[in-house]
Amino acid sequence: MGIKEQIRGFIDKIFNPPITFLDMAIDKLRAVGQITAQGLNIGKYLAIFGDMPTAWQLVISSALMSVVILGSLLIFRSVMRLYYSLKEGVKWW
Repeated sequence: MGIKEQIRGFIDKIFNPPITFLDMAIDKLRAVGQITAQGLNIGKYLAIFGDMPTAWQLVISSALMSVVILGSLLIFRSVMRLYYSLKEGVKWW
């Protein structure tokens, strides 16, 4: 065995654990990507409300829609507040 192979073997011994850890992390991230690519079926979670009368179903769907609208308005407000603070901080506008 030559000196070149011994140096290569020594370097492989040093870097093999991090490389195997990174390979395992890549495999796990690919598996997560495959799971999330399937999408989320919200109907499964809201199926328990299907047994309620129509009026109650409308109340629940209205409440969920209002939560979504209020959440999007809060996000919009936060983004605009950040925009105005950046605009005020730069002073070149």
